[in-house]
Amino acid sequence: MTTPLPAPVVQLRVPTDEDALNWHRVFDNPEVMEFHGGTSAELSVYEELTARQRRHDAERGFCFWTLLDEDGEVIGFTGAQPWPHESFGPVGEIEIGWRLGRAHWGRGYATAAARAALERVRAAGVGRVVAMVNARNERSVAVTRRLGMELAETYPFTSRGAEQQAHCFRLEL
Repeated sequence: MTTPLPAPVVQLRVPTDEDALNWHRVFDNPEVMEFHGGTSAELSVYEELTARQRRHDAERGFCFWTLLDEDGEVIGFTGAQPWPHESFGPVGEIEIGWRLGRAHWGRGYATAAARAALERVRAAGVGRVVAMVNARNERSVAVTRRLGMELAETYPFTSRGAEQQAHCFRLEL
């Protein structure tokens, strides 16, 4: 019988200005971006995203936090934000999410970080979260299962000219 490895140590911090560059660097990989538009985003996208997350944290007490490993290295982000689309998906709900640099996949970071984020979101008074996951993204679907989330809805969408499905998972906190 194999003994499961202990959960990795993760740290979460409110994104800094420098984290826009860190996120840009860590996510600059076609595998990482496969379910996020397929290509690396411009630095300006991460500058806007980190600024928006700082506002969310100041106003709501939660955001997509910068994720650091046990050595303090930026390896991605995790956290929650209001669902950012008004005409698609779980409008009006709080979405939890995670994204890791490719070098950090398969080590338990996403699940450990999402659990830490859920604790913080619960402490901020949020009673329920959703996770929107491309149905083909087996790694993220597995994280939702480890968190105890349940598939609630499926939304069709088009990405890069192809019809796809987004699963909406829910979790009562």
